[in-house]
Amino acid sequence: MVKSAPVVLACTAAVTFPLALSAQSSAKIASAVSAAPPSISAKATVMDWDQSILREGSNSWTCLPDDPGTPGNEPACMDQTWMKWAQGYLNKQPPEVDRIGVTYMLAGDTPSSNTDPFATGPTADNEWLTDTHPHLMILVPDTSMLEGIPVHAEGGPWVMWRNTPYVHIMVPLSDGSGPLGG
Repeated sequence: MVKSAPVVLACTAAVTFPLALSAQSSAKIASAVSAAPPSISAKATVMDWDQSILREGSNSWTCLPDDPGTPGNEPACMDQTWMKWAQGYLNKQPPEVDRIGVTYMLAGDTPSSNTDPFATGPTADNEWLTDTHPHLMILVPDTSMLEGIPVHAEGGPWVMWRNTPYVHIMVPLSDGSGPLGG
């Protein structure tokens, strides 16, 4: 009986390990699709932060789960324009924005600077944001279109990361007490 124990353990591990991976993938998929309305996220590709595909999609959207390396909960669903933007951001290269882009972040975000895309904590001059409510983010191909939009979070849309190649519009959907206008 003792000789067969390693075989039983190996068989148990072979069955348990894929189930654990499946549960982990399922949790990441659930996190990712929570970022956008079901009409978008149900058919979106789900990609992990290492760029592995967790689920193939059939529309032009890509959803990513919460990044466990950050303090907030920030799953996101991005259109193709934002995916190109994200590649630029992750590689610290100016992104190519050739058309309007939209990202949903309905679960919120992680605290960040309103002025410095690569800040890792608050400073006296980086306008650190801690209210990370559900929001949309919008890219425009011509930054002159941003003129007249506030540059500070004051309850409505504002321009984030102004004067950087990563500039975009933040559109809050909630103030923490429920949907805006609800």
